[in-house]
This record gives sequence, C-alpha cells and structure tokens, in this order.
Amino acid sequence: MPSVMLSAVLEEEADLYEAFPPHVDPSGITILTDSPPGKKAPLKTYEEIQPLIQQSRKRDLKLIIRENSWPINSPLRASLWPALCRQHQHGKSMLDGFYWDMVTQVFGTVELPDKPIMLPPFVEATHCLGYHLTRKGRAVADRVVSVLGYACPDITYSPSLYPITAALLHFMPEEECYHCMASLVASKEKMFITQTKLLNEVTWKTVMQIAKKHASAAQHLLRLSGAIGPERIYADWQWWILAALPFPHLVRVLDCFFHEGLKVFYRVALAILILFHKHSTNQNSEWYAEATKNGVDHAIDKFCRNMPASPTKLLRTAFSIRALSSQYISRVFIKTEMTLKSKQVITGNRLVRSRSSDNLPTSQSQVNIQMMSHTLTIREKMSEETCKQMSPRSSHLALWFPFPNAVFSDQQQHSSDLRQKLFTLWSWLPVRITMYQPVLLYTTEEHGCSLTTFYVRVEHHEPTLLMIKTCNNEVFGAYCSTRWFERNQKDERGNRQAYFGTGETFLFSLYPERAKYPWVGCSAGDGKEDQRVAHGSELFMAADSKMITIGGGDGQAIWMDENIRYGKTDRCSTFNNPPLCPSGDFEIRVLEVYGFAGA
Repeated sequence: MPSVMLSAVLEEEADLYEAFPPHVDPSGITILTDSPPGKKAPLKTYEEIQPLIQQSRKRDLKLIIRENSWPINSPLRASLWPALCRQHQHGKSMLDGFYWDMVTQVFGTVELPDKPIMLPPFVEATHCLGYHLTRKGRAVADRVVSVLGYACPDITYSPSLYPITAALLHFMPEEECYHCMASLVASKEKMFITQTKLLNEVTWKTVMQIAKKHASAAQHLLRLSGAIGPERIYADWQWWILAALPFPHLVRVLDCFFHEGLKVFYRVALAILILFHKHSTNQNSEWYAEATKNGVDHAIDKFCRNMPASPTKLLRTAFSIRALSSQYISRVFIKTEMTLKSKQVITGNRLVRSRSSDNLPTSQSQVNIQMMSHTLTIREKMSEETCKQMSPRSSHLALWFPFPNAVFSDQQQHSSDLRQKLFTLWSWLPVRITMYQPVLLYTTEEHGCSLTTFYVRVEHHEPTLLMIKTCNNEVFGAYCSTRWFERNQKDERGNRQAYFGTGETFLFSLYPERAKYPWVGCSAGDGKEDQRVAHGSELFMAADSKMITIGGGDGQAIWMDENIRYGKTDRCSTFNNPPLCPSGDFEIRVLEVYGFAGA
C-alpha cells in the first residue's frame, strides 16, 4: 500500500477513535459515505447551527438537520444532541452536580459497582441494546436508567428508554446523557418516549392506522402476514428502527428525532415499509422468498439489518411521504388512545390497579427479586467499618429503602439496629412489590403538615407505605394497598364509601417493638383468605378532609388529624393489633409516605 494511502487510512482510524467517549468501542462502527466529495454543499458546523437553536428558528433547524448527512464520527453531535434535547426541557434547568448527587443518594457512591445494576421494572430485558458501548459503557447506561427510574416514578413501561440512553452515550459523557434523557422524558410539547403500556400500544396501532395512507405497502404487508396477522408485525415497529437498522442509519434518524420527536420514528417506519414493498413485490426477489419462508416479521427485521438504502435515501423517503402532517398523526394518536381507554373501562381493566396482571413480575423480575433478597441478606452482615464510612442517607441502604435521617434516631450506635429493622420491613412487603424502587412521595419535613398536600402528592399512587415517628421516638406505620383517591368513590346509591382497601393492607411497628399485624382474614400459616370474616374486620382505610384512619372495628389502629400533628392508636378488629404506642395518643414528629416506581 502506498505510504500516502496508508497514512490516510491511519488518520481516518485515529479520527474515528477520537470521535467517541472512552466507554465506546468504535472498532465495529462503519463509516458510510453517501456521495463523492464535492457533489454536495459542505456540511453545516455546530457554530452555524447554534444561532438557529438560540433563536428558536425550528423550521430552519429542522430542514438543516434533515439535509446534512453528517458522518457517524462527526464531533458535531457532542454539542448538537445536548442542545437539541435542552429545547424540550420542562421547568428549571438542573444545577451542576445534580446528577451525581442523585447517584450518591441511590447507590451510595459515584464509583461504578462491580456487580450488575438491577434495572427498573419499566425496562424490557430483551431490548437493553448497548450498540457499541464497552462493558463499562453498559454499566454507565444501566446507572443512568436506574437514576431516571428513581427520579421519575410515574414511568411504568418504557422499552425504548434504554436504547435511546445507550445511543446518547456514544456522543457525550454520563451526566450530559442523564440531562438529555430527563428533558425528553419530561417534554410537554412533543412526545419522545412512551412511559406506559397503554401509550406503547397506542404508538404501534397508530403506525398501523397511518400505514393505510399508503395502501399498496400496507396491503402487501397484509397479504404476506398470513396467519400471524398484521398486529404482531406492527407491534415490533420501533425495533425495526432501534434494533435492526445499521447504527449509522439509526444515528441519522436520531439527529432528526431529538429535534422533531416521535413523528420521525413514524415516518421512518413507513419508509421502511415502502422500501420493503419495493424490494419484495417481485415474487422472484430475495425478500419475497424470505417473507414466505420465515414470515414477514423476520423478513422486515432482516431487511432493516441489511438496509439497501443509504441513511440519506431512507430519510428522504421518510420525509417525502405526503399527507402525513404532525396534526394528522396527533389526531390518529388521540383517537387510538381514546378507543383503547374506553375498552379498558368496558372490560373493567383499570391500569392504575397494582393487582392487574400487567403489573405482576415477569420471570426475569422473579430472578431479580431472588438476587435482591440475597443482596439484602449480605448487607445485613455489613461490617461496622463499612457502616461508619457511609451516612444513613447515602449508604447502599438508600437503594432499597432511602429513608431520610429525620425518621430515625441520629445516634450512631443505633444504625446497625435500624438497618435490621428496615430489612425486616422489606421482607414483610408483598413479593411482587419488592421488585420496585421505593420513592419518597410526601414528608412533613419538606412538604408541610397538611392533609390537602398529602392528598395532592399521594392519592394516585398504589400501594403506599406510611411511616410515622412520634415525639416519643416510637416508629410505626402501615402498608396501604389501595389509592387514597378512593376516598372519593361512591357506592351504587351515590353515597361516598366510608372504608376502602383490600386485605393486603397491614400495620407494623419498628420501635420500640418490631412486629407486623396483617389482616385477620389471612390465615397465619398460609396467607389464604377466610371468607367468614365479619364486616367489622374489613375496615382497612378511610379518609376525608378532616382525618385519616387505618384499621377499624372496636377502635382505630391509626388515626391522624387534618394538621397531621396529633393522632391516636387503639386495638382494632381488622388487624387485631395492640395500640402501636403505649400511651395510645401521640404527637407526630415526622410522617413520610413512600410509593413504588412502576407498581
């Protein structure tokens, strides 16, 4: 090889390696050149684009991003992608160091752990795509997603969140990636990432609906789908883009996506169908044979992996589709969402109920639960030296139960005993709940002492865990299985229900006594319900604008006033508990309520 050519190759390889952070392995990344040099106008630099972002010239910016096919190793994305994501930021910008404070709170340290990080339940294990991240890069992606799950408890199902996080990490450091994802998740003006199972289903049904705009491609797909039907094919639509497209194609799609939102994915999905139709119409073609032999779903996946069109041609096809405005897509999306929600009401499936089958742990989650139990057992035996090195707020304990210091005694000698009490409380929770990350919803220390504020912050979460510390240092509380919002539900006669809840509710005491008081309707041995329980023993939860009650029948197990200052505790028939503090009456020092992200 001539020395000039050799030096050019080496220079290109060096540029490739310098274009990516150290947690990326660029050896498998292919640089695609769409056209010979000089055929097109020079590519825009970030310095030329930045004023458009600052002046909110969104249309001009959209056209430039669509038309400039920057190569995969362009350093521009390290500045462009964060700037595009910041456009969609909702509320105040995050302070420097906020992310690392969150990491410390969740993991106890900013060092990457040696063992795998347990991901939030909204992640699909089969679609944790790392692309070209190294092993360390995958750990970084795991950590970003875990902190997002901790910070955003309302996310219940979001399979695309992990791949998009991983893609961002190819062009920026960890903290910047978190800020980008937080902006996309919180965006109000445009949708980028679906965060519930309902909306995930709405997206693929929207794709199926708008595909009818292009009857030839849709009908061709329908003919090839055969017995499996089109639903199964369209359900995988986002994985055509995120999992199957070559990485250079995906990066160019994301260039547009970070500015324009989910509609870019819709257009690219239709472009894939149009191109697939073009290459598989002939019965002698390779892709027609693939579809008839292995199924059209496998054929589309393979077609995307071997995409015959360049990134530029793919985007040109996507953006040349007529009669596919944002307004039209939005109308189809909203209509589909309303249809699905009405079906949920008709069939009685309420997505907010944690007892629905959708929220039961998968087989992978069961493995995670076992791993967590093993980890907790090990942590109970942590050495005193390790305990002294970690504050209660920032210790690894915060990963499983991040209770603020205010709830518990500040005395160092009690730290080990408190940990044991918390591990005991964790073991009392229903098994399916232990897979979820606890999230602080309300604390009198930060949110004030008001039932109104309590309801605003807590009422739509299910289940919740109430922790009370009295001025005499007693610590007790209740696991509440049902939303507090149900205090507003009415019976068949239109009267507001006095009591609500289920037999999964239980009381507990942590200090000075450590005890669990389950519903009397559960047999002590096997937890099965006894159908002969009297009505007076089924009074689980009650609330109005003046008070909160947990447990009833011949007394109230926990009662609190509207100012969340005073309370009382008695024996009650529902839980057959003794008073949870010796005096019966108590003054509240701290009340904290926890929810469970994804439950």
